[in-house]
Amino acid sequence: MIDTLRLSAEQATALVARGDVSAAELHRAYIDAIALRDPELHAYLTVCEEHDGGTGIPIALKDVISTKGIRTTAGSKILEGYRPVYDATVTERVRAAGMSLLGKTNTDEFAMGSSTENSAYGPTRNPWDPSRVPGGSGGGSAAAVAAGLAPWALGSDTGGSVKQPSALCGNVGLRPTYGTVSRYGIIAFASSLDQVGPVARNVRDCALLYSIIAGRDERDSTTVDVPAAVSLPEGDSLKGLRIGVPREMNSEEGVDPGVTAAVRTAIEQARALGAEVGECSLPKSVEYGMACYYLIAPAEASSNLARFDGVRYGFRADADDLTALYGRTRDQGFGDEPKRRIMLGTYALSAGYYDAYYGQAQKVRTLIRREHAEVFQKFDLIVSPTSPTIAFRFGEKAANPLAMYLSDIFTIPSCMAGLPGLSIPCGLSEGMPVGLQLIGPQFAENTLFRAGHALEQALAFDVVPGRLR
Repeated sequence: MIDTLRLSAEQATALVARGDVSAAELHRAYIDAIALRDPELHAYLTVCEEHDGGTGIPIALKDVISTKGIRTTAGSKILEGYRPVYDATVTERVRAAGMSLLGKTNTDEFAMGSSTENSAYGPTRNPWDPSRVPGGSGGGSAAAVAAGLAPWALGSDTGGSVKQPSALCGNVGLRPTYGTVSRYGIIAFASSLDQVGPVARNVRDCALLYSIIAGRDERDSTTVDVPAAVSLPEGDSLKGLRIGVPREMNSEEGVDPGVTAAVRTAIEQARALGAEVGECSLPKSVEYGMACYYLIAPAEASSNLARFDGVRYGFRADADDLTALYGRTRDQGFGDEPKRRIMLGTYALSAGYYDAYYGQAQKVRTLIRREHAEVFQKFDLIVSPTSPTIAFRFGEKAANPLAMYLSDIFTIPSCMAGLPGLSIPCGLSEGMPVGLQLIGPQFAENTLFRAGHALEQALAFDVVPGRLR
């Protein structure tokens, strides 16, 4: 019997390569695990039970990633029943690597949220404690990997939607440098911020999956060639690595005590492994990052979501004329969070307000980039908690959008700057995982993998949820 709860992607690949199991048998083992555990967790919106002929190991994809002929909803009623006629570039690349598709994972509607409570198809539950959220927007991918329902998965990250759920579910999650992974075929939220990233059980798996999806794509003009080949990390020394600790992102204010304690232990472990650790500062990024994000992202969402009108695909409301069709379709098809962001973004882009809001936010974004660049003249990486809290309980923040938005206060600044970030589990608080965020300059993924792997070995975090061991 295959123990999917403890099987890494690298180990699964070796099993298939040696002929110990066939690709089809491995796929079936995960489908059986999904049948056993997913009724409680609801990590998947669509399950692909039949093996599609892939010669390697399986994968799960967040339901904003287009899959030809397979339902792709972005967690929204307005795309209920939509089946794309093409694959996203990342879908093509994982298929070309031999991976079979296990299914499409749950997400906050149009990737807008921090808890996966905004999905039109119901919330996903955290495998560590089903009374708590898995984070968001990619809570389905994070929960699937944590519960052994997929060896790895792809998510999308706009302001923290790979890193934050990875932290809350005890996974490793990477938001790559903006432009290193194609957005072609990804249902857009905020185009200047969206980036696809891997969710995995350990850092080596994360690096391997990134190496498969990264690289220039002629169908996405924002993509670039990755300057250096992705290397799988080895060793446990951090000698020569300079790690900065931003005081604004590592203070005790607004951060759970258990999170603070686990992150401090990890930082001391980095010092013990030979890293040079020093304090730094990102005052503008932390003070203005959240406000900047919630002008730019909704503005871009307002434009991107205008295409969903009930005419060409997806949900269509009953109406007597075209104007009524547009209004009723969007009113009935979108949930509260997309509506909130569409209205906010439309206002920020409207005549008379563009310069005061959207234009000003773009100037602040430039300051955030520059501030990070200055820090990286002295340090190779910076560290902080990924999330200020452990996974919170369902409904705890649902009625207070601002409290929900603050879940991403530490992940947003580097996303605004287009920088890569890696979240690794660094301990437990109240029996729930705590995530450590590592941020690097552009194209520093290999450095992130090196540091993350060394810390992972030293911290020896057991990624299997306590209740499932």
